[in-house]
Amino acid sequence: MATADARRRLRQQPMGATVLLTIVGYALVLGTFLLDIPIYPDLTNAQVNLLSHVIAVINTTATTILLLGWYWIRAGEVEKHRLAMVSGFALILGFLVVYLLKVGGGGTKEFVGHDLAYYPYLVMLAIHIILSIVSVPVVLYALILGLSHTPAELRQTSHARVGRIAAAAWILSLFLGVVTYVLLNHVFAYEFASMIVPVVF
Repeated sequence: MATADARRRLRQQPMGATVLLTIVGYALVLGTFLLDIPIYPDLTNAQVNLLSHVIAVINTTATTILLLGWYWIRAGEVEKHRLAMVSGFALILGFLVVYLLKVGGGGTKEFVGHDLAYYPYLVMLAIHIILSIVSVPVVLYALILGLSHTPAELRQTSHARVGRIAAAAWILSLFLGVVTYVLLNHVFAYEFASMIVPVVF
């Protein structure tokens, strides 16, 4: 009964639910960066490194699942598409928990390398961060529509159009996140720094 009631509310107010969930997500991230809230444990550098690796695994897995979801909807396999997109979103929620724990508990790592590598790294990181911020409401809206409507009903909504934008932004953001992780942790060098700006890896 409660599930049916929640689904009915989502069907009636998908934009309102999107706005509310977006505000909650942004508040969690901004609160971690801007406020000194003592809810995160102090992490050692080794623990920060471990969480960086966990984030990379989550993002790589999510990217793969989202690409499969994109392929499946183009092949007309709606249920596989739905499962992939919900699984991708669950992984992103897992990423958010690990990311906030890492940043809130241990600071960040800064790229150490020559300028020819540093500036492309910053550009990719900036695109990754911007896309991860702006894609939140688009992804949430597409997901809410997908979960609250049947496949037949979705044809009467903007789900397909919004979903294409959401998936493209989401996949590119995740991919660039993994690339910057590899550059920072395995190709070049890094140093630990106190949390000042939102740097993902």
